[in-house]
Order: sequence, then structure tokens, then C-alpha cells
Amino acid sequence: MSIDNTDTAFDVVVNDQGQYSIWPTYRAVPAGWEAVGVQGERQVCLDHIAKVWTDLRTKRLREAMRD
Repeated sequence: MSIDNTDTAFDVVVNDQGQYSIWPTYRAVPAGWEAVGVQGERQVCLDHIAKVWTDLRTKRLREAMRD
């Protein structure tokens, strides 16, 4: 399987700074990232990220700007 294959399924993952990405389901999610429970074709995952990740600043930056 390849990430360029149209049949590849992906997980939506997020890190501790609130940054989102997609990760192929056939590989283990890397350390520091956690699957959020959304899985499917690349575009389905990217559409989900576009809907939920509206503030692209890192968690650290968002917190610093609140002070």
C-alpha cells in the first residue's frame, strides 16, 4: 500500500499542540500524535480537518496570546 494509492485509508490525528494531520491506517500512529476517531479516504479526512481546525495557531501560542 502507498499513501498515493486512491484506496489508502487514513486516520485523522492530532498532537498535543492541537495540530491536525492525516496518517495512513496501515502504519502505527507516531509518538506524540493521537487518532481522533475519524477514518476514511484522504479527502474525507481533510474535509474533517478543515471543519474542526479553524485556529491554526499552536496551543502554546493561543495560551500565550491570552495572557
